[in-house]
Amino acid sequence: MLSTILLSLMLSFGQQAPGAVPVSNEGPVIITTGEGVVKAAPDRVWITIAAESRAKGPKEAQRANAEAMKAVLDKLKGLGLAGDAIRTSGYDLQPQFDYVGGRQTLRDYVARNSVEVRVDDVARAGDVLDAAVGSGATSVSGVRFDLKDRSVVERDALRKAVADARARADAAAAGAAMKVDRVVRIEEQRVMLPEPRPMIMARQSMTADAGSPPIVAGEIEVRVMVTMTSTIR
Repeated sequence: MLSTILLSLMLSFGQQAPGAVPVSNEGPVIITTGEGVVKAAPDRVWITIAAESRAKGPKEAQRANAEAMKAVLDKLKGLGLAGDAIRTSGYDLQPQFDYVGGRQTLRDYVARNSVEVRVDDVARAGDVLDAAVGSGATSVSGVRFDLKDRSVVERDALRKAVADARARADAAAAGAAMKVDRVVRIEEQRVMLPEPRPMIMARQSMTADAGSPPIVAGEIEVRVMVTMTSTIR
């Protein structure tokens, strides 16, 4: 756990140690950092589903892809997902070339349409994956878990972080035979956590007869850090 304690004792009125936060001549100050971590079981999952089609011409590739994605969307909507749970996340149409003897030759065109699906019941994520692949999706990727109300967990982590910073301030002040007088400043520091590693599934490894793939949600970790400035006496 990261902890940094900066004790600034000012020997005269208005004098301040380098790096200390100005506190309007409040006297000696102590600056501590606190960390709060809360783990929670996710109750929402996002899944990126794509359909890819190839054809000799661009219009043919587009047409084939539109038909493939319509079949996927119809199947997903049939699962009773919320009306705003499906949104287009990308569309791409690109020519594909072969290189023989240093010469470029057009092979075909590839159209790819991807949608992001929000599943508000983690237990149904496997059913969504199975339905997508069984209806014509060629890839499933970016399975990531989240919380419907992340703010509640964040506030809990914030309370823990402030309590941790205050406990450290009390300990540091006691080590200097002093006491915390009052807290004059608290700054929250946003902690950017890495995105969960996406789970990639190819259509060849999942078929409609294979049953719903197991989805293990685990826990989501919400971390908050604060910097607290307190006067001491």
